[in-house]
Amino acid sequence: MSATTVLARKWRPKTFAQLAGQEHVVKALSNALAQNRLHHAYLFTGTRGVGKTTIARIFAKSLNCATGVTATPCGECSACREIDSGRFVDLIELDAASNTQVDSMRELLESALYAPTSGRFKVYIIDEVHMLSKSAFNAMLKTLEEPPGHVKFILATTDPQKIPVTVLSRCLQFNLKQLPPTLIAAHLQHVLEQEQIAFEAGAVALIARAAQGSMRDALSLMDQAIAFSDAKVEEMVVRTMLGAIDQSYLFDLLDALRGQNGVALLEIADSMAARSVSFDAALPELATLLHRIALAQTVPQAIAEDEPERARLLELSQAFTAEDVQLCYQIAIHGRDEIDLAPDEYAGFTMTLLRMLAFAPAKGAQRAVMAVPPAPVRAAPPANQPERLPEAPLAARATTEVVSPGRPDWGVLLAQLNVQGMAQQLAKHCVLESFSDGQVTLRLSQDQRHFQTNKMATDKLQAALSDYFAKPVRLNIVLGKDEAATPAVIEQQVKQLRQQQAGDSIAQDGFVRAAQAELDASLMADSIEPIQ
Repeated sequence: MSATTVLARKWRPKTFAQLAGQEHVVKALSNALAQNRLHHAYLFTGTRGVGKTTIARIFAKSLNCATGVTATPCGECSACREIDSGRFVDLIELDAASNTQVDSMRELLESALYAPTSGRFKVYIIDEVHMLSKSAFNAMLKTLEEPPGHVKFILATTDPQKIPVTVLSRCLQFNLKQLPPTLIAAHLQHVLEQEQIAFEAGAVALIARAAQGSMRDALSLMDQAIAFSDAKVEEMVVRTMLGAIDQSYLFDLLDALRGQNGVALLEIADSMAARSVSFDAALPELATLLHRIALAQTVPQAIAEDEPERARLLELSQAFTAEDVQLCYQIAIHGRDEIDLAPDEYAGFTMTLLRMLAFAPAKGAQRAVMAVPPAPVRAAPPANQPERLPEAPLAARATTEVVSPGRPDWGVLLAQLNVQGMAQQLAKHCVLESFSDGQVTLRLSQDQRHFQTNKMATDKLQAALSDYFAKPVRLNIVLGKDEAATPAVIEQQVKQLRQQQAGDSIAQDGFVRAAQAELDASLMADSIEPIQ
């Protein structure tokens, strides 16, 4: 491989046949070229790296190849070679992101009036066309309405919503799709084989997933992986390069969930913390794994035979019911959305895992409580992680998430409900009195009884419960003395604790203490706020 040619450029397709994916666009353009039914303006839309400008350049070759207008340009004539090398005088490429103003567009459109210098057509490729100013679009519109016969416009954009409808209506529009990971992986393997670079299938699969549908990004990541590697693209090297989560952690977490083992769950989380694993990244990775398990349950053939984790995926697909997988997936997704609201990433991650335990079948929930020892030793947080809030002993935490059979924890359930406003405030000031099929009874303290009289709030909370359980639920609210902390009380306690920690942290800060000593300054306690 040439030292100066990156893979994304070296392996850029030069013909429609070399393109990976986008068959719907290739077929439409090929038919138009074969039948000589050509439009004067085309619009290619799609996310970055899916082939918009690549297809535009191949189309420009098809229009100007010496063999005639064809879907299979020869690649050997002067027009084809010059287009491939970026030297064809009648192919004009404009980056609208850096040429937004009307003067640039007017200059370009004035040149369109002149006949091609050496080719059959003048082809204008305008990338990120949505970045043009309103006046620039207006200037373009005149030419799009009455284009010279020798001019073809090919517009490309990642955001077609920002293009005026007057321009859209004058273009043939093609939407390029994100490429599936399996297709990207197959192409990457082909490239590596041609480059005679050894690789592990797991490493290629990681890069294919990380590319998020972009072949260009995939090739760029592969270039980076080759630079990291020593003669072989290995999975562990790529995982480190991408900062990807070690899948063994995620499989171990699901094994612990399968066994309803709260101790093992938290031990794995502690091990992840000790190795500075990003919990923010771990939750979507866990959701992805659950999605793959759901696929294995429903369509086993969707898991490739050469998938390195195939055996464990199929094993877990048999260990969990489809309902369990769907529930855990939903909790993981919600946990990712809520992790920024948690006291810290560790708390947000472990709360999500404990929530999965809490909503497990009753028999498993009781086993999880019984498995918790009284006072396990927790690993110390790594140096680059913020200090965690003081937490209850593990046994207390697990017992507070995992409650008696058939009765969910009200605070955990409330976090799952789609409820806001007064209905949410009503729910926060209640504790769960009883829970049975079709009926939820909440106990509201006497000093908060004004919530009980708000029928709209009560109706909304009942509707939210019915939506959550996917069946009619009757809500009953009784007044009484609070013997357990309500979600509102717990929320206030956490807020006070965070405020106290913020004050202590500021008071102990070396810079602040030095400033106090040198300037005889004092802290304004009311101005201290915890970082959200």
